[in-house]
Amino acid sequence: MSVVQAQPRRNSAGGCCAPGAPPPVQSILALDLGTTTGFALRGADGAITSGTAEFRLDRWQSGGMRFLRFKHWLTEIKHQAGGVDLVVYEQVRRHAGVDAAHAYGGWLAILTAWCDHHSIAYQGVPVGTIKRHVTGKGNADKAAVIAAIRARGFNPADDNEADALAILLWATETQGGVR
Repeated sequence: MSVVQAQPRRNSAGGCCAPGAPPPVQSILALDLGTTTGFALRGADGAITSGTAEFRLDRWQSGGMRFLRFKHWLTEIKHQAGGVDLVVYEQVRRHAGVDAAHAYGGWLAILTAWCDHHSIAYQGVPVGTIKRHVTGKGNADKAAVIAAIRARGFNPADDNEADALAILLWATETQGGVR
C-alpha cells in the first residue's frame, strides 16, 4: 500500500524522506469507474483537474471496445499529466445487478493491469470511507456528496465527477488512509 503525501518530508540531513520511507507521491489520479468514469487529477504542481469520460458502445462496436478506449484514455491522461504516481479508485463491493458487476470487473481489470504495466501504485477505497470523509456520513446519497464537494469549492458536473473529487480529497487529506 502506498502512502500519499501532499509535500515531501525532509529529514535532518536535508534529504527527502526518512530512511526506508517510500518517495512522496507527486501526482494522483482518482477514478470513479464506470461507463461514465469520473476523474480527478492532482498534478505535481498541486493543481486539480476533474471531469468525466464516456465509454459507451455504439451499435457497431464489440463489447471489448469500451475497455480498449478506457486503456487508451488512461495512457493519454498519464502523458498529459507528465506521469501519474498513484491511482486511487472507488472500490465497489456491491452492485445493482449482474451486468453492473461484470462491467465494473472489466474496468478494474483494465485499470490494475495498466497500472502494473506502467509501474504505478494503485489503491481501492471503499465507498463508505469516501462518503464518510467528505460528508461525515458513510451512507450519504449522491446529492449530499455533490453538495459536500461544492462546499469545498469545486463545481462537479455530476455525481461521477463529484465521487472522483471526493476520492482525491480522501487520498490527499488522509495521506492514503494514514492520518
